[in-house]
Amino acid sequence: MRISWFVLVLVVLFALELLGPVREYVILPFTGLIASVSAAVTQLFDSSVQSHGIILQNINNGTAVSIQPGCNGVEAMICLTAAIVAFPASWKHKLYGLLFGFIAIQALNIVRIISLFYLLQWDKDWFEWAHLYLWQALIILDALIVFIVWVRMLPEPEDDQTEPQAA
Repeated sequence: MRISWFVLVLVVLFALELLGPVREYVILPFTGLIASVSAAVTQLFDSSVQSHGIILQNINNGTAVSIQPGCNGVEAMICLTAAIVAFPASWKHKLYGLLFGFIAIQALNIVRIISLFYLLQWDKDWFEWAHLYLWQALIILDALIVFIVWVRMLPEPEDDQTEPQAA
């Protein structure tokens, strides 16, 4: 039954993500926010970086990356959400797990975006490899690690069966 919940939540959330209005009013603005946060973090050590919508750009040399849907951590969060919702825990603990997961996935995603931005300026081939293989795996691995940590931090389930007292 748990696997059914996992698959159902996964399918519903991925289907919602593909809807035009969801992409336009949720995914793209969220992705723009990710670009802005990436630029703000980068500007702490490099003032030549700016963001415009979903673009992170070096204004000195023109190098830019476009953060497309699929590169914003949403898919990893969907997988984590499906796993947490399907797991037998209280909704309070599920909400804590989702919040912790969102922060962990997006923090790593900001590191991902910034590293790819600089990797592109250094070597396009390494950028492509890191973008398509290394970071995709690491973001999903992040979601899996968050899930495992969350499960291990859950309180022990209370045993409903009480043992008979000796007389």
